[in-house]
Amino acid sequence: MFAVNATVQEVLSTLATKTGCSKDQVLVKVNSTGEKVCLKHEDIGAFTSLGLNERLFVCSVQELITLTPLPEQMGPNSSSYDMLDLISSKDLAQQMTENDWNLFKSIHQVELLFNTYGKQKFRHSTTANLERFIRRFNEVQFWVATEVCLCQDEERRALLLRKFIKLAAYLKEQKNLNSFFAVMFGLSNTAVSRLSKTWQRLPHKTRKLYSIFERLMDPSWNHRSYRLAVAKLSPPLIPFLPLILKDLTFIHEGNKNTVDNLVNFEKMRMIAKTIRIFHSYRSQSY
Repeated sequence: MFAVNATVQEVLSTLATKTGCSKDQVLVKVNSTGEKVCLKHEDIGAFTSLGLNERLFVCSVQELITLTPLPEQMGPNSSSYDMLDLISSKDLAQQMTENDWNLFKSIHQVELLFNTYGKQKFRHSTTANLERFIRRFNEVQFWVATEVCLCQDEERRALLLRKFIKLAAYLKEQKNLNSFFAVMFGLSNTAVSRLSKTWQRLPHKTRKLYSIFERLMDPSWNHRSYRLAVAKLSPPLIPFLPLILKDLTFIHEGNKNTVDNLVNFEKMRMIAKTIRIFHSYRSQSY
């Protein structure tokens, strides 16, 4: 086991001690296309920073050319329809919310600052918990799109589509807005949205519900629809995290840290307010 803020050098040294392998090894990140990135010895959080289709390999420099992606990195070949059919959308939403809540409450507020200002400005800092939560969003988004596209039977695909829309409804009901957006992003993926014959098979009520959800996702007026909806909710809730990160980035890049050689406290207050709102969402437990 390694600490989340362990450096690549520490990882390689520990492996060399425990396995007896050469110390002249490198830690390599390999994605599903075979692209390789050698990590620097001072890099930290190598495990939590992995993309969805990336894996870590330890090898010598000479062995780099022989590295190939693992079969699991190529993605699934068949739909999990039969398994999903055994689980109700409500139960699935409940399990997802429980998992997401554990990830969400693990994020320390200071990780938002590290992410906003850039980890390079904070030596030995880590945003591991934040990265895990962001990765979770991406996993759900692409899981939905993948499952729909892998389902070959049109009738079954329509039922699966309906199930995911119901899943989004239950996630919204449970105030898990991060996974709600992830599911909706998956359904709005081009590969899914172009399945016109499948969408036509959905009941009018289901399509109407999907249209209502689309309006909540409307990015116009700085996501006004979403912000108004969230303002009416009480904690606990799991917010759409990318929007919070966007707000912090906008505040940081749109305002200087100092004005006339004095600390820009107005900027600091805006950042603090955003982080306080983030913290308030988990002031109570589910």
